[in-house]
Amino acid sequence: MARTEISEYGEFGLIKHLTKDLKHVQPSTKKGVGDDCAVMDFGGESKVLMTTDMLLEGIHFNLEYVPLKHLGYKAAVVNLSDIYAMNGTPTQMTVSLGISKRFSVEDLEALYSGIRLACERYGVDLVGGDTCSSMTGLTISITCLGTAKEDEIVYRNGAKENDLICVTGNLGTAYMGLQLLERERIANSAKPDFEGKEYLLERQLKPEARRDIIARLREAGIKPTAMMDVSDGLSSELKHICSQSNVGCAVYEDKLPIDYQAAALAEEMNLNIVTCALNGGEDYELLFTCDIKDYEKLVPIEDVYLIGHITKPEYGCQLVGRNGEELPLQAQGWKAF
Repeated sequence: MARTEISEYGEFGLIKHLTKDLKHVQPSTKKGVGDDCAVMDFGGESKVLMTTDMLLEGIHFNLEYVPLKHLGYKAAVVNLSDIYAMNGTPTQMTVSLGISKRFSVEDLEALYSGIRLACERYGVDLVGGDTCSSMTGLTISITCLGTAKEDEIVYRNGAKENDLICVTGNLGTAYMGLQLLERERIANSAKPDFEGKEYLLERQLKPEARRDIIARLREAGIKPTAMMDVSDGLSSELKHICSQSNVGCAVYEDKLPIDYQAAALAEEMNLNIVTCALNGGEDYELLFTCDIKDYEKLVPIEDVYLIGHITKPEYGCQLVGRNGEELPLQAQGWKAF
């Protein structure tokens, strides 16, 4: 029998391949595979959103420099971010752990203190989970539930020609925080050089879900036409939106929001900060499109940046350089396999 390597598909190609023939038999299933969350309707005014995420030691985190409390907080927040990316409100969470013998009860208390802090901060109930032994270190699997009214849910497939493309916060900063941690780990210094770079570490070790932006958009009367959170890199997420919406896009290099600390470290490490901003991942900012008619309402919202616009599908996904040159947008971000 022929053998196909998983790397030939990649994460999203593999998911598409494995789920291509799935048929929903439950009338309550309104949206399945292919968005930030599944959507279910059990009656009532609000729909139920569900997302799940798994983090593996040695793949997604390195405990040589990631404190367990920070890891717990981040593991929770990345799931909350998916709920907000659907324009929903997170409500409940379950946590399942695979634990090797090298971890103590005190270690798990530290991990859970981070998870519980995130739940308290975002108003989410921790309602269950599972634990089992592991031969390969620590595995964290979190499932998060949320709610949203049907007419408020934002999917990835709603972008249309001439929509504005917006992103929150800044890009590439979490990636540069990771580069900093890895550099100091390799240097094996007794006193790591983090002075003046604390923000980079915070973005990598303790990201926040953009609940504040969702609230401001609602207050302004803006409903995005498509939305995702930036977990795998801006380029990758934009291509998902364009593919599912059957549109193209133009993103302007000089409009990308880039933090000074990230730019300075990139120069120090001989990295291209624009490439980092486009492909770094783990920023957990919101990428969304909205109708051009909402421009005036959008401008006053702090920490939202207009970076481009949606085009006809035949235009493709293009990065417009500082001198007007156009380059195909390449998704070079996180690859699971």
